[in-house]
Amino acid sequence: MKRLLLVTLITISCGVSLCAQKKSKIPSKKAAPSSTESELSQLRDRYIATTKEYKASLQKLLTLYEESLKKADLHHENSQRLFDQGLLSQRDLDESARAITDAKLKISSVEQQIAGADTQIAQALVEIETEKQMKKLGPARKGGLVQTTSFIRFTGAGHWLLGQASAIESFFQQAFKRPLPIAVFGQGAIHNQWRLDHRNAMDISLRPDEPEGQALIDFLKRNGIPFSAFRTAIPGVATGPHIHIGMPSHRY
Repeated sequence: MKRLLLVTLITISCGVSLCAQKKSKIPSKKAAPSSTESELSQLRDRYIATTKEYKASLQKLLTLYEESLKKADLHHENSQRLFDQGLLSQRDLDESARAITDAKLKISSVEQQIAGADTQIAQALVEIETEKQMKKLGPARKGGLVQTTSFIRFTGAGHWLLGQASAIESFFQQAFKRPLPIAVFGQGAIHNQWRLDHRNAMDISLRPDEPEGQALIDFLKRNGIPFSAFRTAIPGVATGPHIHIGMPSHRY
């Protein structure tokens, strides 16, 4: 009887020990980051990297154009001396002068493109930082207004429906004698690609800082209609300047 009791106790003890070992091997579950947020972060990282590569190629092109300008200047100086000596025609002298003008125009164009690339990178970084700050603030209150260098967001009086779009269309038609330039009404292909829920919103092809865009924004504010006005493209959010009418599109 004692032997049987001892065997039973040993069996129970081993079983408890084995269970404890199995439990210790089970890894603790950690909260996985949102896949959509990760995708957006990767998209922006690629956008910034690609823009930097584009800027680097422009810098190389700028160096070539600057070398061409030096050669054009030297050629024109030689042409001027030959012209003064009566050894070169006016036509040839004019052509050498045009070569200088063309080289300067190319340099100016590339410099503008480089500045644009810098702006795009800066705006992308600003938007990343802005989103971080907005998350810290929590849900936006009714009538809340947020402005950055790239966009304006107005939460309005609350939920808005596409069925109410006719009032906005009527206002714009009466104010500017042309139809409201609706780019996307409801869900579009680009929203599917970026996994944005755009079913209850519409995008308007207007720049927010131009007169028509400003007039539309004022109308939306007066009537408590939520909107997001984008001044430029934002990776994974906006393909270019436009006014999004409706609550911000959530990712799915």
